[in-house]
Amino acid sequence: MFQPVVPTGGYAGWAFLNRTLEKQETAFSRSPEIARDIAYFEENIGSINTAGELVNDRRLLKVALGAFGLGDDINSRAFIRKILEEGTLAPDALANRLADKRYHAFSRAFGFGDLAVPANKVSDFAGRITALYRERRFEAAIGEQDENMRLALNLRRDLVRIAEKGTSPDTKWYEIMGQPPLRKVFETAFGLPSSFATINIDKQLETFRERAEKAFGSSEIGQFTDPEKREELIRLFLLRADIQAGATGSTGGQTALTLLQSATPPQPLNG
Repeated sequence: MFQPVVPTGGYAGWAFLNRTLEKQETAFSRSPEIARDIAYFEENIGSINTAGELVNDRRLLKVALGAFGLGDDINSRAFIRKILEEGTLAPDALANRLADKRYHAFSRAFGFGDLAVPANKVSDFAGRITALYRERRFEAAIGEQDENMRLALNLRRDLVRIAEKGTSPDTKWYEIMGQPPLRKVFETAFGLPSSFATINIDKQLETFRERAEKAFGSSEIGQFTDPEKREELIRLFLLRADIQAGATGSTGGQTALTLLQSATPPQPLNG
């Protein structure tokens, strides 16, 4: 199994990862385990007719869940079956009631509860899911060395998808808030405390908007369709993550503090 290389943390590590990303991803996807997972899924997913059949095939379920960053739920078969069977159309469907919106995306992608004919019967379905699986597995391997790098890779892929949606500006923020990996990046970048998620949801939205306006000149998620803005967010996240990790006495921590000196310190939360 090819193991990705991240020789250092922080923004320097991110720069290295970006320079070598294509080669590392290619080598990783050719690893025997990944190749076997993808081949099995592509050969067999089209024969699945129900959510029950999917959850009973552990090899298929591994790829299905892994493609949406939900691999830790591999043993929660009854829960996953309910997510799939209820779909996303009914307001009270389980996928709509969960705060983590990855379950909604997962259920909607397969369509067992929403469509007369599930989406896995479409010719290009397997390729789309395995492409996501390949990305997520690579990110997970990166995360074994540096979790912040994993979060940055996840953000670069998923944030633009949300930013480009035709939904309302507030809905985009709520989707960010409902996806733990994305939320973690924004909370860290904005210097928000671990208790932030416990305050009133409307106050959370207001605070996210205020911090975005201060840091990037706009309070809207739509601004992150710009690659430079996404990179600016990742840079801020990694610098603040270094400081939060207690690296202020190290060279990396001192560098992070120096780079942030010109920024206005986060203001205390009210309420």
